[in-house]
This record gives sequence, C-alpha cells and structure tokens, in this order.
Amino acid sequence: MWNRRDWILGSGAMGAGLALSGLPLAARAQAPITVGFLYVGPRDDYGYNQAHAESAAVLKKMPGVKVVEEESVPETQAVQRSMQGMISQDGATLLFPTSFGYFDPHILAVAPKNAGVRFAHCGGLWTAGKHPANTASYFGYIEEAQYLNGVVAGHMSKSKKLGFIAAKPIPQVLRNINAFTMGARSVDPSITTTVIFTGDWSLPVKEAEATSSLADQGVDVFTMHVDSPKVIVETAARRGKMVCGYHADQSRLAPQAYLTGAEWNWVTPVTTMIDAARTGKPHPNFVRGGLRDGFVKTSAYGPTVSEPARKQADAIKARMLKGDFDIFAGEVKDNTGKVVVPKGKVFKQTAIELESMNYLVEGVVGKV
Repeated sequence: MWNRRDWILGSGAMGAGLALSGLPLAARAQAPITVGFLYVGPRDDYGYNQAHAESAAVLKKMPGVKVVEEESVPETQAVQRSMQGMISQDGATLLFPTSFGYFDPHILAVAPKNAGVRFAHCGGLWTAGKHPANTASYFGYIEEAQYLNGVVAGHMSKSKKLGFIAAKPIPQVLRNINAFTMGARSVDPSITTTVIFTGDWSLPVKEAEATSSLADQGVDVFTMHVDSPKVIVETAARRGKMVCGYHADQSRLAPQAYLTGAEWNWVTPVTTMIDAARTGKPHPNFVRGGLRDGFVKTSAYGPTVSEPARKQADAIKARMLKGDFDIFAGEVKDNTGKVVVPKGKVFKQTAIELESMNYLVEGVVGKV
C-alpha cells in the first residue's frame, strides 16, 4: 500500500531531497541551468503535451535557463535513451519527463545512474524510502476546474445528458469524471454523465467514434480526459454539440461550441523545481496544488455561456480560491448506490483516500 500521509500536509508538500555541494548559494542562484522536457506526443497537440510545452516556453525567457525538448517519445526504452542523451550531450541537470508511463521503470532506471541530476515527473507516485531522492512528482488538483466545467455544462445542457470521453479508469481520471458530474448535478440532480473509456491516452479514431456515438444518444455537452482533446472538440462541434475543454485552451478549434475548460498551469510547479535546483535547496519530492495555488486554471467563457452559468461558476470558483469549498463532502454515493463518502465526512484534496479512487459517483452512466 502506497503511503504518503506524511507528505501531504499541505498543497505543496515537499519531501527530503538532494543535497548539492560546490558553489556558494549566492553564486548558485545565478548559475546557468539546462533543463530538459520530454513529451509522449507532439508539443502542439492542443492537450497534455502542449500544456507542458507552454511552461517550457515561459522558462526559455528566464535568464540563465536553457531548455532542450524532445517530442513524440514513446513510453519504452526510447525515453531512457532520450533522457541519458539530454544529460550526456546537452548537460541537462533537471529533467521533466512528462508522460505518466515514463516514471516506472524508466525514470527509476536512469536516476540512480545520474545522482547529480534531478528528475521531476508529472503525476507519478513518489514515495519516501522507496524512490531515489533525486526524483520527484508534481501534479495539480484539476478536478476543481472540472467541477466548474460541470457547473457550466449543467446550465447549458438542454438534454440533461453529458458525455465524458476518457482514456483509462485510473484514480486521477475518475476524480475528473466524478467532479464534473457532481458540478453538473449541483445545477440539476437529474443530469447524467455517460462515460466511455477508449483504453489509451491517444486513440483519435476511437475518440471520434465515442463522441459521435454519444451525440447519437442525445448528449449535448462533452468533456474529456485524453492526451489531445482536439478530435473530440472538433467532432462535437461538427455535430452541433457543446464542449468543455481539458489540459489547454481549445477555444480556437470551435469558438461557438467551446464553453470553458480545465487547464494546467505547469509554470508554477516547474519554476518551484528550477528555483530549488539553482539555489541548492533540497529537491521538492512531492508537490501538489490546485486553483488557489496556481497549479490549474479555467479557460475564458465562450460567447454562448449564459449569465446564470457564469454567475454560479464564478461564485464557486471564488470559494475554491478562498479554500472553503470541498468537492468530495458527504454524503456521496457511487452509481451502484453504495455510500463512498459518509455524511459529515469531508475528503480534502490531500486526502489519501482520493489517491485510490476506484468508483464512479451517482449520476455517471458507465463502469470502472
């Protein structure tokens, strides 16, 4: 059982890390650094990879920071070769291998061989005493933005049928599906969300087929958790449906169909990692944050979003930013009728229980 209870006392929890020697702190703060980014797909995919590439673009403007990038690197031995190449040939001392499948076994194989290099992985489950001290995990509570997507979708849907196209039923994905549905049902408890799992992070043909199938069933607002939302956004728009985006801003793909979106702001955790490396501070091994921490954000509202939708979503967002709104507050039932969050119980975003979520909430049509 993965146990990180001691590492989640706050939204930016940090573990014991890597002690660096050499330059005095004042000199280290000004010392140049080479940073490497590895993407599993194209960096302009309107999705997961683009969100990271946008943070890399910001880093390129920082004095003394050199960024090297490689895109379309599969989750195979190829990523190990790419990481080692960035270290040996480019002199990278901080790597951001961004894809979920890069962590185990690939980062865990390369990190021990390069003790003076720091590795920061997106979404991995770093564990003290188990994983190397020069590795780290960062992620954001993007289900907060997905809850707000759901609020807007709940107001805008006429059929009261929403659709969610997802890759795999892992906890991070289930948190998004459930939060989106709960946000929508806070507007109208009769709303349902039908989920289709495609089986992998990037399957454009299956994503298009799933979108069309749900449109045929009366779904009129879509969202997703796949690497690139592009196909789903464009397919939904062609069918005359509405869409809430994910990962990055897809509004220019379908300006009239796009309602709002849940976006990453990876600049926040990435600069945290860089600042620690440049000043000789311990490697922040476990970093998490939500809307109020600047790890995630929402897309601007599209032109068709109603005033009541904007007003309710803005009010909830304001509460989230103050830290007094909890998504998973009981009583919450799953879609089989089982109570998964008892009445009076509140699971904060840092709750260990949410990291192992294995259910779909009431109102979701589908199975894990």
